[in-house]
Amino acid sequence: MNKKQIAVSAAVVVIMGYLYFLPVKGLVKPKDDKKGKPAMTAEAGAKKPAANVTVDMVSEPAKAAIGGALSAKINDLEGQLKKASGTDEVTLQRELAKQWDDVNQPAPAAFYYQAAAREQNKVQDWVNAGNRFNDAYKLTQDTLLQPAFVSNAAEAFQNVLKQQPESLEGKTGLGIAYVNGAAGPMQGIALLLEVVKKDPNNWNANLNLGMFAMKSGQYEKAVGRFKTLLTLDRKEKLEPTFYLAESYKQLGMKKEAIEAYQKCKDMMPDPVFSQRIDGFIKELNN
Repeated sequence: MNKKQIAVSAAVVVIMGYLYFLPVKGLVKPKDDKKGKPAMTAEAGAKKPAANVTVDMVSEPAKAAIGGALSAKINDLEGQLKKASGTDEVTLQRELAKQWDDVNQPAPAAFYYQAAAREQNKVQDWVNAGNRFNDAYKLTQDTLLQPAFVSNAAEAFQNVLKQQPESLEGKTGLGIAYVNGAAGPMQGIALLLEVVKKDPNNWNANLNLGMFAMKSGQYEKAVGRFKTLLTLDRKEKLEPTFYLAESYKQLGMKKEAIEAYQKCKDMMPDPVFSQRIDGFIKELNN
């Protein structure tokens, strides 16, 4: 598999993955029980503890995904890292993170950025680690890995905000981690709303507010977020276009949904993805 194929595969996984997400816990008001007290769900008040996930645990499946040829440089750097110390160790950690970035594998990249950040406490390393952990969460359905990714993302962006309290990137990343972890979803939404109040066109905040609106059944709000993103001069418009199509579908706006789905096909010339989109369009035409 070459790097272009990996990029296509990652994009498809991200935009299709939401179909398997449950509604975000805490965003939908629970029904009252017979005594007038809020009903408790199985998950309410409890957060699944994060497992002790290591870089080796995520690196091995990532290597299998990218193949031996693209893994060769990474294996070489890993060998050097085992013998390194001090500044050489941090340099190699950042280089390994970059190599994983180049093949669109955010989970191992995140751990290497985190290691460098914990060593030197640089804001950019924390930002890189947090963003990759949030991306890794989006790309996996593994319930063992997800809590660890969320916890590590929160740690990273908390460290960003300690050094730069007004960082919009820090607030956005922490907001996403809070909602994903269900530990404080409304606190996370509040952070994202604070970001878009200061920066109405903030891509990441609007995208995630739109996705969270979908998960809580607020499709009208979701449409507004995605339409905002599609007015911006950005290349990466596949995700908001796909989610816009899904939101239109849920609102019963078939014509608009079909048009948006068709645009997705034009943006992503992948046969498997196109087949799935054709299925959605056929369903709407029936």
